Amino acid sequence: MIKAVIVDDELGARESLSKMIEKNCAGIEIAAKADSMTSAYDAISRYQPDLVFLDIEMPNGNAFDLLEKFKEIDFDIIFTTAFDHYAIKAIKFSAVDYLLKPIDTEELVQAVHRFEDKAGHKSMLDKKFKTLLANIKPENKLKKVGIPDGDGLIFINLSDIIRCDSDGNYTFFILTTGKRIMASRTLGEYEQMFADDNFCRVHRSHLINLQHVKKYIKGEGGYVVMSDNSQVEVSRRNKSDFLEKLSLI
Repeated sequence: MIKAVIVDDELGARESLSKMIEKNCAGIEIAAKADSMTSAYDAISRYQPDLVFLDIEMPNGNAFDLLEKFKEIDFDIIFTTAFDHYAIKAIKFSAVDYLLKPIDTEELVQAVHRFEDKAGHKSMLDKKFKTLLANIKPENKLKKVGIPDGDGLIFINLSDIIRCDSDGNYTFFILTTGKRIMASRTLGEYEQMFADDNFCRVHRSHLINLQHVKKYIKGEGGYVVMSDNSQVEVSRRNKSDFLEKLSLI
């Protein structure tokens, strides 16, 4: 049985989520419900849950202030929020799950299933959430992204990514070290995730880090030479967007 804690400052939200879990997620036992940072910290410390459903915005602070109180984060988290705001991008970067309110039953069940599938990777939890706390700070320029692979998560600096190549439902990351890492997500997902971080989709199969462009060779679409001397085709369709973004670097 999975032991869980629900944290939300709204009574209705706590009770609604509790009933949804009870009805649709047979493997979860709600050990406690909390309505503030203080009661949440006490409940998590006392019950040692496997999973916490954590509202982002709370009185006198937010979810990230709460997490910073723990020396080690050895529980998994599914964030809940009524707003698709700044925090969601950092959450996605860190490969952490979240649900938008009002919570959809099917999305809840899917999030719980994802937790159950990765529940054996407890050693990765502290690193995953420490990465999230670092990414959430606006002054932190060295962003890291958590890449899901078959064994768990690999954390890499965005600055170390030269390009991403599509392979159907998978994406290959080509790094400055020469390594290639396969991620079990589509290139389109990473295109959206990296949209504000000097990455550009230059071809349906290629997403490049503009910081690693050495040279652009003109043509119908042309191609770019990257910092590792690899050549990446630029499609005619993506050419104008690429040149515009390149001019802003």
